[in-house]
Amino acid sequence: MNLGSILRDKRKKKRLTLKVVAEKAGISEGFLSQVENDVNSPSVDTLVNICNAIGIHAGDVLKRAEKQDRVIVIRKADWGDVEIPASGFVTRRFFPPENRRIIDSSVMAIEPGASIPARKNVKNTQEVLCVLKGTVEIFHGGKIIRLDEGDSVHYWSIQQRETISNRSSGLAVVLWVGTL
Repeated sequence: MNLGSILRDKRKKKRLTLKVVAEKAGISEGFLSQVENDVNSPSVDTLVNICNAIGIHAGDVLKRAEKQDRVIVIRKADWGDVEIPASGFVTRRFFPPENRRIIDSSVMAIEPGASIPARKNVKNTQEVLCVLKGTVEIFHGGKIIRLDEGDSVHYWSIQQRETISNRSSGLAVVLWVGTL
């Protein structure tokens, strides 16, 4: 169960700080942070106290956690009629941000001539890219790596000097996975 991300999302939507909620719940700010990051699990009483401090019902939180998707499938047929916005690419994430803890992943469609910059605000992460359709080039650490359909690469990210580009004449579709 991923209670922590639900609690964090609710707390932030109500614009409450960790400190305020922790004080109202009678717990330490550090423990609340651990709960929100799913490092530690609260007792039932503590969960009720946290929820009361946020102004939500513990039962609602438990129901939402129970309904979270555990498996997401993106079928190849889902990419048949992709509408690509002005940015030149579209990303389809497997899980929403609140359900990601260790890895992030997506399937991306990149139109010809488009480039995607590296992820923002990440440092020292590992990434895997697998080309499902077409051809892409990765600019990484001053090198250009060409990947054709079926090729993949695993690398350490270099945020300031990294892009994924579609230099071909057709749509490129890639599976991307990266650590958080």
